[in-house]
Amino acid sequence: MELRQLRYFEAVARHGGFTRAAEHLRVAQSAISAQVRALETDIGAELFARTTRRVSLTAAGELLLHRVRRVLNELDGARGDLADLAAVLSGQVTIGATAVVGGFDLPAALASFHSRHPGVALTLRSGLIAPLLADLDAGSLDFVVGPVHNDLPSRFSARRVGREEVVLILPSGHRLAGSRPIPFADLRDESFVCLPAGSGLRAILDGAAHRAGFEPRVPFETHGPASIRELVSAGLGVALLARTAAVAAGPPVAVQPADRAPAHPQIGLIHHRDRRLSAAAQACRRQFVERAATGPT
Repeated sequence: MELRQLRYFEAVARHGGFTRAAEHLRVAQSAISAQVRALETDIGAELFARTTRRVSLTAAGELLLHRVRRVLNELDGARGDLADLAAVLSGQVTIGATAVVGGFDLPAALASFHSRHPGVALTLRSGLIAPLLADLDAGSLDFVVGPVHNDLPSRFSARRVGREEVVLILPSGHRLAGSRPIPFADLRDESFVCLPAGSGLRAILDGAAHRAGFEPRVPFETHGPASIRELVSAGLGVALLARTAAVAAGPPVAVQPADRAPAHPQIGLIHHRDRRLSAAAQACRRQFVERAATGPT
C-alpha cells in the first residue's frame, strides 16, 4: 500500500470518478485506474462499483475512505509543522518594547528564545508606546511589549505579561519625602517632569492632577523614564513613574506612594489582529507568553 495509491483513491471518491480525479491531479486517467486497481489487489477488496455511467464506493471503499482521509490529514499537518519548523530555524523577528515592561524580564526572555532558536535573527527596538504601535500598524514590527492603555485600538490584540504600578519620585531630601502616601493635592505647587503631551504617562499625570483639582505645571519634558529620573534626582521637579523604573539602578531619588495613586496599565504583548505572524514570530510570542505565565510578573 503506497501513499500515492491512497491519494488517488481519495481523489476518485471526492470527485466522483476517475476522469475528474485525473483532471484535478493532472495525471493520466490510466495511471489513476492502475494504482487504484493495485490498491484493491493489495487489500483484497473492490473499493468502487464501476458502471459505464458512474463510479460509487463499495462498503469496503466507504470504510477505507474514512481512515485514508484521517491519514492524509495527519500527513498534511505534519508537512505543515515541518515547514513551520524550518521557518522558525531560519526566520527573523522584530520586537518593539517600551522602557517599562513591569515584572516581565525581557532580556532573559530574548536570551532564552535565542538559545533555543539560534538561527533566528532578533531585532529589538525601544521607544514610547505610541510610535511603537504606529510601527506595528505599518508592519515593521512583529509585536510590541509595553503598557496596554484603555484606548488601545480594536485592530490590536494584547496578552498580559506583567503588572506595573505608579509611584511618586522626588529629589532626595525633598520636604515631602517620607514613608506616608502623599495626597496628590499637596503637589499643586510642584514642578513636574514628564513625557511629552500625548504620551500615556502624561495622560496619567493629567488625570491624577485633575482629580486633585489642579493643572500640573510641566516645565521639563523628556523622552523616557531614565531621563525623568535623572532630572528629578537633579532637583528639577517631581514625577510619577512606573515602580520598576523608579527602583532600577540609577541616580538617587525618593520613591514613595501617592495617596490614591492612579492605576498603571498592565503590561501586554501586543500584536495586530489582521496580520499573520511568521512562524518564527509565532514561536517567539508563544515562548514569551509561556515565560510570563511561569515567571514573576
